[in-house]
Amino acid sequence: MTALSVLDLVPVRTGQTSAEAVAASLSLAETADRLGFRRYWFAEHHNMPAVASTTPPVLIAAAAARTRQMRLGSGGVMLPNHAPLIVAEQFAALEAIAPGRIDLGLGRAPGSDPVITQLLRGSGTTSDVEQFPRHVQDIAALLSADGATVRFTSGGEYTVHATPAATGAPEVWLLGSSDYSAQLAASHGLPYVFANHFSGQGLERALDLYRSGYRPSEEHPEPQTFLTVNAVAAPTAAEAEERALPQLRMMARLRLNKPLVALEAVEEALAAPSDAATDQVVADARARWFVGTGDSVAAEVRDFAARWGVDEVMLSPVAASYESEPRDAAPGRAQTLELIAAAL
Repeated sequence: MTALSVLDLVPVRTGQTSAEAVAASLSLAETADRLGFRRYWFAEHHNMPAVASTTPPVLIAAAAARTRQMRLGSGGVMLPNHAPLIVAEQFAALEAIAPGRIDLGLGRAPGSDPVITQLLRGSGTTSDVEQFPRHVQDIAALLSADGATVRFTSGGEYTVHATPAATGAPEVWLLGSSDYSAQLAASHGLPYVFANHFSGQGLERALDLYRSGYRPSEEHPEPQTFLTVNAVAAPTAAEAEERALPQLRMMARLRLNKPLVALEAVEEALAAPSDAATDQVVADARARWFVGTGDSVAAEVRDFAARWGVDEVMLSPVAASYESEPRDAAPGRAQTLELIAAAL
């Protein structure tokens, strides 16, 4: 049976505050936990009007206080934005808050534009993209019971621990949408997730590189992977298509380098003027999304999992809201999880 998980960017719709968006996502996490979802991950993006998921560790801590069984994690922490020790300390603390339930997904992309990257680097906490493989190893060592050892040229050594007395450690995952991350995860014996919800291109090659090149590790003797998809489910196919439209139009803005705005309500998206370029991007993206009734989307999920040989699919529930729906909840996204889980 295919396990279900959730990827959440904490979307912000027109007229919604960050506080309302976060409240809606935390309520959605409770729903996923109640439905038996395997894990719930928060993404890291910066300076985007439609995305409030800027700090995964903070959101994970909040979700940990409101859930009981599913794993919680980052999808992911964009490592070039952060010092490895800071990441290790944050996730060691999360593991202490929710033992055995924390995932640390690491990505190599900055998660924003060059200006934000420079501002993050100005804080003095960021790491060099070229050092990504070494910093992944450093974080794993810092999280371990033995800690990491700093060796000085003079011959001395200094041991560093992410937390004083760990009884467990988060599970480290590598995330990516290119061959690089697949090969790196394989060579380090780490679990791997291909960002299919964002790209959709190169999936077959990435999985083949990961599985064929996998080097077993003590923690993970076999390759471990799952896949992400954008999904919208509703009682009728027509409603599902309407709820998908605002996110599809947001994707078109990203692809066409148009100014970003808060996520449209369904009525806004339906009434908005369009153009040939936008329509083409929307059509291309829609072809890769799972949109329909609970039964039809569940069938797509099952077929998708079987085709790629995975036992878990992470849903990015991209159902937008109607203007009349409460701003501190996400009825369309909750409905998506409930209908798919019931049908699967």
